[in-house]
Amino acid sequence: MAVYFDPLRTDVHALADRLDREAAREAPEPARAASPIRIPVCYGGEFGPDLAEVARFAGMSEAEIIELHSAPVYRVFMLGFVQGFAYLGTVDPRIAAPRRATPRVRVAAGSVGIAGLQTGIYPSESPGGWQLVGRTPVKPFDWSIAAVSLQARDAVRFYRIEPENYETGGQADGGIAEKKD
Repeated sequence: MAVYFDPLRTDVHALADRLDREAAREAPEPARAASPIRIPVCYGGEFGPDLAEVARFAGMSEAEIIELHSAPVYRVFMLGFVQGFAYLGTVDPRIAAPRRATPRVRVAAGSVGIAGLQTGIYPSESPGGWQLVGRTPVKPFDWSIAAVSLQARDAVRFYRIEPENYETGGQADGGIAEKKD
């Protein structure tokens, strides 16, 4: 939340007290979507070049990392970094790999990464330092209409698709991303 005020005309202490009494005590709104948005992900290989590194970090197989990453329903905590980048959490602590020591100059749009207890989807090509475990063919942000598909508090669940089905959005693997309200 951001509060804008003119510090020359506003008593900052009175404003903070009022916010504490009124705004901070209200119950949060319920989650927007009752059912999770299903997002297909092609894990490993050219789509997830850091999957093996995350597996080494966790002392697990790549298959176990995929299983642990795709099992939970994540919540979109916030959008940021670049327009449409969704910060989701929380990942299983066993696979909470740290950011890369040296960020990449280019990360492909749709890349799915892990950084600590969060996972995220790069909405467009950009620099980035998250551990890339996969990529989705779904556009998390549609530049043509300047609208964010994922929004704060959305529920998201990833599901695995095979590389040969990437171009079709994973249709042969159970469908494409669905937003259910």
